[in-house]
Amino acid sequence: MEGDECGFPPEPSDDHSQRGSVASSATLTRAQDVLIYLVGDSAVHLCVEGVSSVTVQELGRSVREALHIPDSAQEAFAFWLCSPLLELQLKPRHQPYKLCRQWQDLLYRFTEASEDDISQDEPCLQYRRNVFYPKSKELQIDDEGVLRLLYDEARSNILTGRYPCDPEHWTGLGALSLALDEGVGLDSQKLTATIREKKLSSFLPAHVAMGSGGLLSTLRGKGSRQAGLEQNLLAEYKKMSTSAGSPPEPTQLLHQYLTTCHTLPYYGCAFFFGEIDKPVQGILQRGGRKAVNVGISLEGVYVMDVKEKHVLLGLRFNELSWDHSYPEEEGDSHILWLEFDGEEAGTPVNKLLKIYSKQAELMSGLIEFCVELKSASEGGAAADADGEVGASQQPAGQDGSTERARGGHRGKLRRQSSVVCSRVHSLNTISYVDNGKEIKRLKPKRAASFFNRQVSAPSYSAVQVVESLEQG
Repeated sequence: MEGDECGFPPEPSDDHSQRGSVASSATLTRAQDVLIYLVGDSAVHLCVEGVSSVTVQELGRSVREALHIPDSAQEAFAFWLCSPLLELQLKPRHQPYKLCRQWQDLLYRFTEASEDDISQDEPCLQYRRNVFYPKSKELQIDDEGVLRLLYDEARSNILTGRYPCDPEHWTGLGALSLALDEGVGLDSQKLTATIREKKLSSFLPAHVAMGSGGLLSTLRGKGSRQAGLEQNLLAEYKKMSTSAGSPPEPTQLLHQYLTTCHTLPYYGCAFFFGEIDKPVQGILQRGGRKAVNVGISLEGVYVMDVKEKHVLLGLRFNELSWDHSYPEEEGDSHILWLEFDGEEAGTPVNKLLKIYSKQAELMSGLIEFCVELKSASEGGAAADADGEVGASQQPAGQDGSTERARGGHRGKLRRQSSVVCSRVHSLNTISYVDNGKEIKRLKPKRAASFFNRQVSAPSYSAVQVVESLEQG
């Protein structure tokens, strides 16, 4: 599970952190300085009494007051404990100080980190987007300060590759960031100087700006590649500058950036780290495992390749069943099981994907809670609003019926090249049909799910791999 490198500030008198220092009960009842980090480079400085027992709910009031967040947007954010090894969203009743004191225990339980890494790791208390905040409500926010906080987090996730996106997305988002940082209407010379001064990685994903491949390919192509990326960024910026009669307001640019991010199905996910089996290849039938990020949101589950920065599998909750299992013997792994519909050699089958992770229990619990929230809201007006917004946000050219009507190979090839498209064919899954007591592969007669943890049967639908761009 990825996280930003940050920690509690050191004590002025020694090298021990606030989390690591043992304070007396008298000290903890006095007012203490507390830093609440934001996703950017800033932090909120609070003076808190009784820091050992203060709750997230109590801290929230102080932070919202300091950041001037209106009551209408207070649910948009939550407190997180974050480190490079683990990220946890806290509940209102949680007491951050006590959880910080238990951090090493949490790392032993939910990560594969070494003892040295665990002993050196320290969490920071971060104020950022709430996983359970609907995207439809986010679009209704018009406060610039709140939009800036959401933008900073979305931009960070784009630049670090946590939100995989296609060239048309990251070029447009980079141009919007350039406009927000430098304003609209700068000439090409000033823009080029600004981009080179701040570096392309300030506007485009790091893996795009830095490139990939071996040393020779890097030396040969880096100059021309960088020039091409700069030109594309400048062209997109100029389109935006000339498209409107008057310069757009910052809130318009922020809304446009977030709206574009909303087209990515994993926007707003909580992320967990895991591994999956690689398909067996070669004469020696070697396999191994591949590192993945697992994103879970109110809408579904998304498995992403950490190295290649693309989606391997995206499932909405009505397309999957799930469960998690604990190690039965020493050396076994915690496993999150995802089951979904597929086919093999033209035969409909159930497919099982094994995700090895000590965070399987956390992932399973979050899926269950999101399913319950979604089920509870489906009959209300909020669910209808979500559906309308989701339809209006769908990018041009991604309408499923239009693609099917066109036919041919163009749509299919475009979908296969998109980083948002599921790559089920590249997964090492177990294909089976439940035949009573046994699990048999490729048996024509299909039965119910192998797992009992799933959305109600009437809403279960098959995963259409070719059309997976709409599904995430």
